Amino acid sequence: MEFIGNFFVVASQVVTLFLLMGVGFVMAQLGKLHTDGVSQMSTLVLYVVTPCLMINAFEVDRVPGMVETLGVFFVVYAASTLLGMAVAQLCFRDEEPDRKAPLRFGMTYGNNGFMGLPLVYAILGQEAMIFGVVSAVAFNFLLWTQGAKTMGGKVGPRAILINPATVGTVIGGFLFFSGLRLPAMVDNAVSFMADLNTPLAMVVIGAQMAGADLKVSFTSRKLYGAAAVRLLIAPLIPLVLLIPLHLPAMSYCACVILCAVPTAGATGMFAQRFGRDTATAAQLVTLTTLLSVITLPLFAVAAQTISGLV
Repeated sequence: MEFIGNFFVVASQVVTLFLLMGVGFVMAQLGKLHTDGVSQMSTLVLYVVTPCLMINAFEVDRVPGMVETLGVFFVVYAASTLLGMAVAQLCFRDEEPDRKAPLRFGMTYGNNGFMGLPLVYAILGQEAMIFGVVSAVAFNFLLWTQGAKTMGGKVGPRAILINPATVGTVIGGFLFFSGLRLPAMVDNAVSFMADLNTPLAMVVIGAQMAGADLKVSFTSRKLYGAAAVRLLIAPLIPLVLLIPLHLPAMSYCACVILCAVPTAGATGMFAQRFGRDTATAAQLVTLTTLLSVITLPLFAVAAQTISGLV
């Protein structure tokens, strides 16, 4: 009974995010939010809001053992993602390349920035945001290396090392390790921009979903197979395999939640960039995002229960 109660508590937080997505969906359906506007909002989140969020999350006082905890979290999150990646590479071997690429990409990479960070904040609170930020470092490195290769492209070292998340990490990391803080006026501006992450990101996802073929999204067996890997197997890996490590409860739960998020919106952007099937990418993002309203609370509460956080 307690599990059910906790499930609905977490589900209500997830539904709140879906209501924000609904704003973007309805606005796009009514023609009030166009593709260019969605693209500009996405750019704002990616290039301004995300770095501000990362800087803001790193402005915390270090306590004994904190660096080691974050280091361990970085390794376990990256390892969990790599294991999920290995599973994805075994799937859709006979699929034609233009569809196989976005399916495998979408199974491997979850919506870490647009949905993972807001979820960690909503479910675990502000103190857990630093784990989300650390995961973004590993996520972006893998995204611009293995992810680009999966889509059939090649990305140089500059794109890997110099991207918005990396810039935010470098600035935030400097503040974290040095103990320095931004001037009050600058810090307030950064904090206000960081607060935009949840509403703007959710509106963007909702608007993107409005452009997908919902009928195909809910009738394709291959999409359901990919969704099962993304929403069930990917979070099950850390949920089970991390138990023997006895990680701190907040770290353990953050890792499971971040691995349980639906397919990354970057799937469509990478598919377009490298000439793959963008329709398949959009349909997979839509399907996994909608199904995650059930799977995310299940894994979040399971992680909280196993770790003793609830």
